[in-house]
Amino acid sequence: MSLALRRRRKARLGHVLRVLGPGLVSGASDNDPTTVATVAVVGSTTVYALGWVALLIFPMLAVVQIIAARVGRATGRHLGELVLTRYGSRACTVLVVSVVAVTVITLGADLEAGAAALGLLLGVDLRLLVLPLATVILAMLAFGSYERISRLLEIIALAFLAYVISAFAAHPHWGAVLHGSFVPSWRWNSNYTSGALALLGTTLTSYVYVWETIELSEEEGRRTVPEAQLDAGVGAFVVVAVFWFILVATGATLGVHHHQVQTAQDAARALRPIAGPAATAIFGIGLLGSALLAIPVLMATTGYLVGGRRRWPSGLSHPPRQAGAFYATMTLALAIAVGISYLGVSPIHLLFAASIAGGIGTPVSLVFLLRISRDRATMGRWRTPQALSAAGWVVAVVVTAFGLAALFVG
Repeated sequence: MSLALRRRRKARLGHVLRVLGPGLVSGASDNDPTTVATVAVVGSTTVYALGWVALLIFPMLAVVQIIAARVGRATGRHLGELVLTRYGSRACTVLVVSVVAVTVITLGADLEAGAAALGLLLGVDLRLLVLPLATVILAMLAFGSYERISRLLEIIALAFLAYVISAFAAHPHWGAVLHGSFVPSWRWNSNYTSGALALLGTTLTSYVYVWETIELSEEEGRRTVPEAQLDAGVGAFVVVAVFWFILVATGATLGVHHHQVQTAQDAARALRPIAGPAATAIFGIGLLGSALLAIPVLMATTGYLVGGRRRWPSGLSHPPRQAGAFYATMTLALAIAVGISYLGVSPIHLLFAASIAGGIGTPVSLVFLLRISRDRATMGRWRTPQALSAAGWVVAVVVTAFGLAALFVG
């Protein structure tokens, strides 16, 4: 291979790596403790039978994330600001409530899961660790710059490799895995209906695509629209690939033995094939990494949406003295989450409930995103193509249908 060709390939690789950023962070934040615990529950109750739902989520998530990337990059504003400008304060209030209500519940679940992970690693009661963990994360957001926070989140995402490796180390029956992933099957019972909704809710959740628009609005045009779309698509692939491997690992180690997940220690058994006695520690590291990645995103999303609705100076690029109300909003959301975590609910059960809530609340904000993306006055020449928009509406209908099914099937 000639030196010139190697240089050209290296330059292309460097360009691709520079393009990847917000979509990867957004996708990685989607693999939060809610996702990890939800997939563990689904794997332990249905084994591989809902693998096809997991794979079906990739094109659905990719469509939504690509649309969000177009909106954020083309307008330079996040979804809350756009809805306020285009549809007024009442519509924006509906958006904020639909997202923030689910986000705060998820924040409480993820905070408790992060404390539980620390408890697994340190052998300490998780209730003693919730407040210190919350304090550290709040300080990170208050005193770190947006660029440093984004870079840190990208590094933390590497913790998910443990789940990918564990799937192979669990030695699953790959024929059954492939059958469950590519041959759809269905049973009308709570395990299947709630499990499918939870998978949809934990990945197609509002804060993920809202955060995509936030990140691109903060970047101030450092990427083109096509680059932003590529980044969003790659991020969607990463999140789906990781939780599919989690499903395989938990199905092979818990589901086949009919051992349903009740605690974080139960879920840790999914890593026992690779780590033996150290399974609990490795699971704790992965769970802690996912919490450290997701909690700042959840807090910041709440701050951006409420701040945008109230027209406050907002953004992680501003120090607290310039955006006091923005940081106060994040602090309040975190305080409520701390209260939720002290309710005494099992972390796994709280995480699973949060994903169900996400599946029910997501359609509201998704409708706003789809309407904005097709608005000519807002999007200009980057108005979402009709075919892509139609695919987005199909996703909204599917998520809504599963949400209604979960309400009527116990």
